[in-house]
Amino acid sequence: MQNYPHPIIAREGWPFLAVAVIASLVVTFIAPWYCSLPLWLASLFILQFFRDPPRKIPGDDRTVVSPADGRIVAVERTQDPYLQRDALKVSVFMNVFDVHSNRSPVDGVVEKDWYHPGKFLNATLSKASSENERKALWIKTVNGFDVVCVQVAGLIARRILCYVRSGDRLARGQRYGFIRFGSRVDVYLPPDVLVKTSIGDKVYAAESVLAELPKGRRA
Repeated sequence: MQNYPHPIIAREGWPFLAVAVIASLVVTFIAPWYCSLPLWLASLFILQFFRDPPRKIPGDDRTVVSPADGRIVAVERTQDPYLQRDALKVSVFMNVFDVHSNRSPVDGVVEKDWYHPGKFLNATLSKASSENERKALWIKTVNGFDVVCVQVAGLIARRILCYVRSGDRLARGQRYGFIRFGSRVDVYLPPDVLVKTSIGDKVYAAESVLAELPKGRRA
């Protein structure tokens, strides 16, 4: 996958912003100013929703960074449903005011990807991880650790965008997808990672550290 550069506004939002601004301008010129006010407010909302600011990525290659902006809603030991292993699961919930670009939590190669159609339950619910529409990536790091990152649709989010597939290489913090209008991202990690976050923490994609992988290589 090419690590395409984003401007300040994510490319996924360009069509929405263009339509909103053009409609606002048209109504401004043909009607009293107050008639266009709702459209300008909608344009501002779209502008903030699709903002995609640059991020400073931690330098330590053992760090697992957050794949999304939002709040931590789960840190728990569980069964990884994709690799059928014991794992530590960290979940990040994004509301409509968070940045919605998704970034790779680690450096590595996408070994496999899965898509599951499903429901559109409230993404804060734990059952959303298994019942909602979702797109999962199995990433193997250069040191052999397995990390699974799952984009989960939500009550309002009905559009998961993922730009990578099996065989693609990802850099830690690299943009790889987008979820429109709120949702969550689940990360399944090896059970022996050192957790660096807790429930309720506010995290930022590519900058906030969720966990630290063990030293050495994994066979």
